[in-house]
Amino acid sequence: MPELPEVQTVVNHIKDDLVGEKIKSIIPLWAKVLHNFTPNDFVQKLERKIVVDVYRRAKFIIIQFNTGIIAIHLRMTGKLYFLSKNDYPKHCTAYIEFESGKKLIFEDVRKFGRLYLYEDLDPINDRHGPEPLDDTFTVQKFQKMLFSRKRNIKSILLDQSFLSGLGNIYVDESLWKSKIHPNSISNSIPKKRIEMLFHNIRKTLRDAIDNKGTTIIDFSVNGESGKYTNELKVFGRTGQECFHCSQMIKKSKVAGRGTYTCNKCQKKYYKTKK
Repeated sequence: MPELPEVQTVVNHIKDDLVGEKIKSIIPLWAKVLHNFTPNDFVQKLERKIVVDVYRRAKFIIIQFNTGIIAIHLRMTGKLYFLSKNDYPKHCTAYIEFESGKKLIFEDVRKFGRLYLYEDLDPINDRHGPEPLDDTFTVQKFQKMLFSRKRNIKSILLDQSFLSGLGNIYVDESLWKSKIHPNSISNSIPKKRIEMLFHNIRKTLRDAIDNKGTTIIDFSVNGESGKYTNELKVFGRTGQECFHCSQMIKKSKVAGRGTYTCNKCQKKYYKTKK
């Protein structure tokens, strides 16, 4: 599933070509792609509205109009791009047409991706935690959040209601860089390790955005794969030497997800702090 850096990469690619456009219609080619609205709802609420901004919230792409928003979640295989010629891709589930003639294609092989129509961000904000790259997200706030919960550290970092945007790849990478085992308990991790984790999460996400995300299977923007794949230190490296200590990287299942760990470097913290 595209994570924060991949979603931000899509936003960066389409934003300049969308802002200022006047929306004409949304055409669903697969009915379920419109999660909470119909084409008639769109006509009543957004027809001929102007795009004033395009940005990311959590793993959603937000198209902001002068009134109302369309939120797009790519899920597993969703892709969002402008149609370059009148040849719709086989797996196009919907497209957004603008009065200029531009068409924004939503292509989704597995059909898990969805479009949402909201008046504002409240329904998304209510279900999602803070943004890890926001200036308001501080190491002190992160420490307080973790110390107030007794949960598996990988599980809680994947929980979008706790912290927005992180997924399997960047959680594994950040925990490895911080030398924290993914089966550690959140309120047992020392403050210095949490501070290290905080900075590694932010740096890893920023570096991944600079490299246009990570491509494991089929993520691409305008036909270009993410280059952060070449920078991965632990994810997907089963049986290869750890860059820290030369111990073999192991794969296991943590929080229901395939997880890559160096069992020598990454310490397991599990005693509840007093």
